[in-house]
Amino acid sequence: MDKYGLIGYPLGHSFSVGYFNEKFSNEHINAKYINFEIPSIEDFAEVIESNPELRGLNVTIPYKEQVIPYLDSLSPEANAIGAVNVIRITLNGDKTHLKGFNSDVIGFTRSIEPLLERHHKKALILGTGGASKAVDYGLRSLGIETKFVSRTKRPGFFTYEEITPEIIKDYNIIVNCTPLGMYPNTDVCPTLPYEAMDSHNLLYDLLYNPDETLFMQKGKEHGAITKNGLEMLLLQAFASWEFWNGKEQKCPSQRAQDI
Repeated sequence: MDKYGLIGYPLGHSFSVGYFNEKFSNEHINAKYINFEIPSIEDFAEVIESNPELRGLNVTIPYKEQVIPYLDSLSPEANAIGAVNVIRITLNGDKTHLKGFNSDVIGFTRSIEPLLERHHKKALILGTGGASKAVDYGLRSLGIETKFVSRTKRPGFFTYEEITPEIIKDYNIIVNCTPLGMYPNTDVCPTLPYEAMDSHNLLYDLLYNPDETLFMQKGKEHGAITKNGLEMLLLQAFASWEFWNGKEQKCPSQRAQDI
């Protein structure tokens, strides 16, 4: 029986373990998905060695960057972003090859692309963590100009205090990559001039609990299009399965170059 799993610490409730085991059962796939809660990345090698049936892993906090030195190769997206959340494990004779991918890019771009209109040319990315780097890579692959928004002053970034109504109209895509508004703290949101928004604005929140964050609610009140991160989560799971089965993904910019 093939094995797949998730490494991270702590793990608690995992969407992936339920999703994949249900998929395996429904599609009569002889495999199981299990959680590997490892307190240190130094335990990663033992997970691989002790589970020769492993064919793929998902990676979550805090190991998305720390796992990279243990891998044999990286996809272009994972290399550019500097973070891995999918590992494909292949056997060649007695040698194991580990390749890292980043499904955040695939999940995000496939989720936001259908919402993009001709007037969507610039985006604000709220937050500067690992997820925001994947969002930046994905938006730029779609031909969107990006700018990060940070709580602290940094070269080339906006601070929240610098976001004016004029900037909201110019950078009319806004992606929340911060935890502000996530359950149970649902009564907070990024500080923005929401009153300047209209139907030309697209607000995308990577959060999916609650279904509609305060960030989304305040944008919608002024006519903005809004979307949460649930579809992105599902698309990431689809992409993981494709990566594990040897189906390499291409970003939109790469597809455009091939046409």
